[in-house]
Amino acid sequence: MLRSPIAKILLGVIVVIALLGLLRYRPWQSSKNAATTNETADARPQLNVGYLPVTCHLTCPVTDFATQTSKDTRFESQRFTDFPTVVESIKSGRLDATFMIAPLAMKLREQGVPVKILYLGHRDGSTVMVREDLPAKDLRDLRGKTFAIPSKYSNQNLVIHKLMEDQGVKAEEIRFVEMPPPDMPGALAAKAIDAYFVGEPHAAKAELDGSGRVLYHAKDIWPHFISCVLVVTEKLIRERPEVVRDLVRGIAESGEWAETHRLEAAKVAAPYFRQDEKVVRYVLTQPPDRVSYRMLTPSDEDMQQIHDMALKSHILEKPIEMKDLIDRSFIPKEIKAAPISVQ
Repeated sequence: MLRSPIAKILLGVIVVIALLGLLRYRPWQSSKNAATTNETADARPQLNVGYLPVTCHLTCPVTDFATQTSKDTRFESQRFTDFPTVVESIKSGRLDATFMIAPLAMKLREQGVPVKILYLGHRDGSTVMVREDLPAKDLRDLRGKTFAIPSKYSNQNLVIHKLMEDQGVKAEEIRFVEMPPPDMPGALAAKAIDAYFVGEPHAAKAELDGSGRVLYHAKDIWPHFISCVLVVTEKLIRERPEVVRDLVRGIAESGEWAETHRLEAAKVAAPYFRQDEKVVRYVLTQPPDRVSYRMLTPSDEDMQQIHDMALKSHILEKPIEMKDLIDRSFIPKEIKAAPISVQ
């Protein structure tokens, strides 16, 4: 009578010890995974860099891909789907480097958030899409319609309002809504919105599935259009300047590589964006100048133009000195294509 309970207790103890052993040594983990864990924990510096799944930020995942096997700093790209979450991550200290829309970076600086613009993400690469069944030929034809933008702090918002002004369209004649870029093609297909202005590939997706058509390419409205910039906290610059230097060099070299290896760049970026590769490939090749990754040094003139438009539209409440906003000291003097091999 006594042996049975004791036996059960002993058996239970043995099972618990065995489970603890399994949890400690994880025999289900392959040697490959173990090796990856060891490599991640190597002596290389590491930094998370925020991005959205838009081709304006393509050099971020490309740099991630390039540094997986490099001997320099490991840059881990961190995917976001909207800019408010990026801002919150910067403000809370969870993120020290990210791509974001240029006027939003200026707004953060105005609010006293210690960030600097170090580099550009791209040139051009944004598109105005309208529903395929709408006969609109310009913005005047979108009076009374619903138009989606990534954020009121976006250059897309500034540029589209400037174009409305040029065409005599009043602000209240178009209903603007803010929407995460990945949601825009589906909203257009469902006729929840009538048009949108966004970074690729979220315009090309609607173009390819037949739910939308191009009304304007950004380059046709504003040649060498800038939407997004690389933003880094002053804390990171102060505490890890060599990592910052590696980051800017990596972004610059990834951009030069993407410019001359567009098909390979689409293959690399598509899994990060969680997009069909053919959509990203279409953006990078149809036409080839739809988006560019050259001339990415932020000039005072470029930033001042955006700054002045943001002031005029009351996105900014007070002027910002360009010397307080931009730091070009980390940009390499010579930019060569990153040594990336894609199988």
